Amino acid sequence: MRVVMKEIEVSTTQRLELIDITRNIEKIVENSGISKGLVHVFVPHATAAIIANENEAGLLEDYINLIKEIFKPGGPWKHNRIDDNAHAHLAAGLIGASRSFPIVNGRLVRGTWQNIFLLELDGPRSRRKVVVTIIGE
Repeated sequence: MRVVMKEIEVSTTQRLELIDITRNIEKIVENSGISKGLVHVFVPHATAAIIANENEAGLLEDYINLIKEIFKPGGPWKHNRIDDNAHAHLAAGLIGASRSFPIVNGRLVRGTWQNIFLLELDGPRSRRKVVVTIIGE
């Protein structure tokens, strides 16, 4: 069994934003030399998340609107007394900081309409790190 770890960096330009990182992850998998196993995609930030879904403009806008509706930026959250980003912490905690995908025949396995996104919840940020860990043979 082998383990390959890589990091990618992403810059964001909006407070709430979805950044498609699928191609970055696919390239890391292709270059890893691992033919079967798992790839784990993790964002080590308390105000960002990783999701997998379709890269369609309307759906991406729906995600942002849903987050605004459920987690209400500027809402009456107690954490906002310290830092005006409680919505980002709450959303990140419920959505999740990671996703795992299988690798078969040296390729990332995902559904036809599944892309991998960094979900920025407290931007803009000049640097968001994504840790990619591949385990397999």
